[in-house]
Amino acid sequence: MIDHRQYFIILILFAMGSSILNTGCDRNASRDPGLLDAETWAENTLDSMTDRQKIGQLVMATTTWESAFSFPDDAYGPPTQRQLDHMRRMITEFHAGSVIIYNWGRSETMARFNRQLQEWSVESNAGVPLFISADLEYGLAQRIPAESTVFPRQMGIAATGDPESAYEQGRITALEALATGFNWSYSPVVDVNVNPKNPVIGVRSFGERFTVVSEMGRAMIRGSQEHGVLATPKHFPGHGDTEFDSHYDLSTVSYDLETLREIHLPPFQAAFEAGADAVMSAHVIIEAIDPTLPATLSRPALTGLLREEMGFKGIIVTDAMSMDAIDENWGAGEAAVMAVQAGADIIMATGTEQQQAETFNALHQAYVDGEISEERLNDSVRRILRIKHKYGLHHGFASPDPARALEVTTDPDHRRIARDIAAKSITLVKNQGILPFDRDEELTTLVAGVAYTRELAGLVREAAGGEVLMWDFGRGPTDNDPTPEAILEAIRMAEDADRILLFTYSSSGLPEGQARLAEALAIMGKPMAVVALGLPYDLQAIPMVPAYVATYSLDRWPDATPTPVVWEAVVDMLFGKEPGGQLPVSLGREYPVGHGLSY
Repeated sequence: MIDHRQYFIILILFAMGSSILNTGCDRNASRDPGLLDAETWAENTLDSMTDRQKIGQLVMATTTWESAFSFPDDAYGPPTQRQLDHMRRMITEFHAGSVIIYNWGRSETMARFNRQLQEWSVESNAGVPLFISADLEYGLAQRIPAESTVFPRQMGIAATGDPESAYEQGRITALEALATGFNWSYSPVVDVNVNPKNPVIGVRSFGERFTVVSEMGRAMIRGSQEHGVLATPKHFPGHGDTEFDSHYDLSTVSYDLETLREIHLPPFQAAFEAGADAVMSAHVIIEAIDPTLPATLSRPALTGLLREEMGFKGIIVTDAMSMDAIDENWGAGEAAVMAVQAGADIIMATGTEQQQAETFNALHQAYVDGEISEERLNDSVRRILRIKHKYGLHHGFASPDPARALEVTTDPDHRRIARDIAAKSITLVKNQGILPFDRDEELTTLVAGVAYTRELAGLVREAAGGEVLMWDFGRGPTDNDPTPEAILEAIRMAEDADRILLFTYSSSGLPEGQARLAEALAIMGKPMAVVALGLPYDLQAIPMVPAYVATYSLDRWPDATPTPVVWEAVVDMLFGKEPGGQLPVSLGREYPVGHGLSY
């Protein structure tokens, strides 16, 4: 038996052992960053960083504008040597903490490129990996169009009436993004598109009702972040009621504070409640908040409204700072300093190599001169590091496997889900006994359009059964206003057709030439259906047409990534498949939100 003295000794030894064990665990944790909680890792990392490395975390570098979309021999080839040299310099010399990729590429190529960027970052930035980001509003296909899943634009997602569609898009996009090395997506767009003439948001928005935008935005954020990719509602505090494109103009909106709070802010608040870890600012002057500065540069907007009033705790990232709304008025360096002073955490330093370098240097000089305090700098870096920890970027990085990337991005289940969503999005708005068309070898169909007409005619040819004629304005989707001579040619071709399919495209108001073309073809009295590839509002300019379908498939950049999954769905619908969509925006009193016909 153990006497009291022996028992006492055992207790002492046990206590000493526990102390030694706990101390050992602490030591192991301090040696292995993977065992540290977010706060401890962020503080330890912050303490180990130089001033330049801290400044670097505040800047997002990019492949340069002048070469981002061009490759010498292969449109989807590897980055040029110039791009590689530039990105190495931005990461190793200027210590960029994040990057945005504008290149198009293939799955394996993109995975290799992103892995190389991460290796440079871990070597040069106190062991901290990068946020690697991209605009992925309609899937990874926005960057890897040839090999990844493309979804309808967000207005098409809302047209399904099913938040699960938004969740699935977020989920699948996240899985494909991670497989190719992306960990940050600039989506969803939660601007409420209340202005039909909005030239920059349009079908990128979920619609005109903040309740729908909020519901769809929440679902997409959950789908993305639950599967490992940082989501970013944009463009705070709302870009849905503008008539100018901030890529080219500094826009001002004059609605009152009540309108801002009741319509434009609720989707952002819903996104934050859903756990969104980032938000993007808008280069728009909201007079009710700050009558002189765009939100990106406005302390009342970013610190007052977003941080203090709405309680947002995540990363504030600016929209691209090379957009004319900012660059033409302030320039890269001055604007970067103003944005950080306003409350931004990360400056999206797009533009030339010189502009990007100017951004880093201007922020560092502002810190040296005391215009940006150490406390202000540390607040942003600490916030960025905490969220990097949340996404697993605190102990190395999950290196994408180039050999497996293609397998993930071409997953047949992903394509099937995207096809199902597209089918549910197609909206039959008007039908005076015209649709569906029959498959008939005796009938000749004219397919007319101004964008992707050849591809659409090919799909119609497979479905129609008979001869298909094609009229194409032929000047590219960005020049979509047919001349009188071109319209006469279309009329002559229509004389030889039994039925007509006209595909319109607009990113703001329907061009006058397209409206005249639709009217001229409708007057001929033949069975005719109009399909809107871009904004659904086209019908308001051509109310005489007997049948009208909305697809929401092309945004203001119609020549970026095509959406064949939507085109296949609309052709199926034109020739008999039941339409499934409902309008997310109103087209006058006759066609309210929620309207959608069936056969």
